Amino acid sequence: MRIENASRRDFFKASAGLTLALYLPSALAAKRPAAVAPPLAPNAFVRIGTDDRVTVIAKHLEMGQGTYTGLSTLVAEELDAAWSQIHVEAAPADASRYNNLFFGPTQATGGSTSMANSFLQMRQAGATARAMLVSAAAELWQVKPATITIRQGIVMHAPSGRQARFGELVEAAAKLPVPTDIKLKEPKDFVFIGKHVPRKDSQAKINGSAIYTQDIHLPGMLTAVVAHPPRFGAKVKSFDATRAKAIKGVVDVIQIPTGVAVLGTNFWSAKKGRDALEVSWDETDAFRLSTSDITQQYKALLDQPGVTAKKVGAGETALKAATQQLTADYSLPYLAHATMEPMNCVIRLSDTHCEVWNGEQAQSTDQPKIAAALGLQPEQVTINMLYAGGSFGRRSNTQSDYPLEAAYIAKAIRKVGQPAVVKLVWTREDDMRAGYYRPKFMHRITAGLDTEGKLVAWQQRIVGQSILVGTALEGFIKDGIDMTSVEGAANLPYATANLDVELHTPVLGVPVLWWRSVGSTHAAFAIESFVDELAHAVKQDPITFRRQLLKEHPRHLGVIDLAMRASGWDKPLAPGKADEKRGRGFAVHESFNSYVANVAEVTVKPDGSFKIDRVVCAVDCGIAVNPDVVRAQMEGGIGFGLSAALHSEITLNEGRVEQSNFGDYPALRINEMPHIEVHIVPSAAPPTGVGEPGTPVVAPAVANALFSATGQRLRQLPFKLNAVEKST
Repeated sequence: MRIENASRRDFFKASAGLTLALYLPSALAAKRPAAVAPPLAPNAFVRIGTDDRVTVIAKHLEMGQGTYTGLSTLVAEELDAAWSQIHVEAAPADASRYNNLFFGPTQATGGSTSMANSFLQMRQAGATARAMLVSAAAELWQVKPATITIRQGIVMHAPSGRQARFGELVEAAAKLPVPTDIKLKEPKDFVFIGKHVPRKDSQAKINGSAIYTQDIHLPGMLTAVVAHPPRFGAKVKSFDATRAKAIKGVVDVIQIPTGVAVLGTNFWSAKKGRDALEVSWDETDAFRLSTSDITQQYKALLDQPGVTAKKVGAGETALKAATQQLTADYSLPYLAHATMEPMNCVIRLSDTHCEVWNGEQAQSTDQPKIAAALGLQPEQVTINMLYAGGSFGRRSNTQSDYPLEAAYIAKAIRKVGQPAVVKLVWTREDDMRAGYYRPKFMHRITAGLDTEGKLVAWQQRIVGQSILVGTALEGFIKDGIDMTSVEGAANLPYATANLDVELHTPVLGVPVLWWRSVGSTHAAFAIESFVDELAHAVKQDPITFRRQLLKEHPRHLGVIDLAMRASGWDKPLAPGKADEKRGRGFAVHESFNSYVANVAEVTVKPDGSFKIDRVVCAVDCGIAVNPDVVRAQMEGGIGFGLSAALHSEITLNEGRVEQSNFGDYPALRINEMPHIEVHIVPSAAPPTGVGEPGTPVVAPAVANALFSATGQRLRQLPFKLNAVEKST
């Protein structure tokens, strides 16, 4: 999720390599041979053993975005370790040591902040360990520390020819005081940062040894599935478990605050038991609107003034004086996160302690909520952070929805003196229908242009649910504005003397949450599509038009120029077949302090079907800690954005979600993926986000390319293109 610059720290104050291949409950772990404590642990992030093994403690969740590799790179760089020495373990839930520095006293992964908030911290951790090893060697060899070098995990004194492995020095180093004045490397001396290194999670994911929540199997564990109400806001009135309990393997059926849980000795038994369960729902307070009803409500709000999010100059006066005025409406649907791994959680609850295993994204949210539900103190809840098969914001839930379900189930079945062990599993259908979603949004933008085609006024009215309303973070809504609803618009980079941004925040019963790149997901589509419309209205090249409006934004210009050169924008597109039309479109957007420009090329057939042939992406994310990871995240973000542009849509029929699985909520297929070229702007600036900024830009780039090819303006997602005339 994205929190705007200076507000980011205050916002969160209110509120990981190779993970261990086997997790055991305490009773079994006690029977294992005691491990030798690592002799050198100068800080919370680095441990070095006598076997030369360097363990990096990762405070951020690895959910496919490359965090474990990035954090390892920072440590290895300053430690001068060999890459093969580096191993990664997930940090425990402990915000006093592992908080996100951008979020205040909060431990969480989000907002594309992992590298940005860890860049100096992890380098200092590695440099501290290095200094202690050097000091230990200097004392042992009776030489000056300045004469000692380290390369690939070997400590060397060139004048005497002496050398030692890390493991030979750690015991002596551990007895030394931890230095506080550490000098970090200059960029010219980097060995790992900005270079290629193999990902730390690849091998385990390829050979199957990577541990996800579904891989956890504990003695006495039961698997639980939950029957959720078919409409949001409904509650259980009564249920009959007779048929469910008759299913072989079903052990128990219990009511919890969010529905009815069926527990079995395995998933299939629990699932069949739930299928046989008879539940009567109290829908007195249930949400009953259909998508068409919500759309009608949104359209009505677009006709009314909203709450001011940003106001500069006198927009109404400037519009009246403008030579040319344009208005357009843009519509974007609810979206599911549709992670590869649906929501799941394992809990082991005893009389005095709770242990949790899951792909944990928000420790400082989930730990206290679980504790409160169980009548425990937060320190009595241990969270084991595992790999996660994607999140896109879903696992960082302000309500801790699915971990709390697991906790309530364990609490209900626990017997005094006997631990309760529960694995909660959400099916894909549960994940699709039980919430949470990227909010549905609509935008109306009106702009005025003068006789020279310059932008003299911009008015933007936005309608969409607030992510923060009804959560513990609601206090950070200032003057009626949820910053996540207007980001990308309230900070519009295009030069104009008159800017008005307004927001309507309807209160609806559909549960919503941040979704990969949050406000920028809808703002970028509306803004970049509309800027393209303005450029064509004044008969200017879309890039030339943007460059004039972004003269004061050098980093925008940097990605624009790089994408322009790399794509061959100034050269004509190769023609398609006789009955095809081809087009090229452009978009640029800043999010999470990173800048991304896309050039998209499309081919359209007469029946309106089309193929996205090529996407050229330019990104400025500061220094690219791991260029391969940056490219992968841009490619993945583009694919994710294309899913939303071409297919994805959550719709409701009288309050019921109509989609259930990938059959009716399709994701992008591999044959639809365009050829993607990613170009990284060279930079020595501190690193910024890459997990999310690749997503918002591609939909408007494709929409603009389709206009170039067909003359049709697509202002609604997912795209629906009409048939076109054959090319001549």
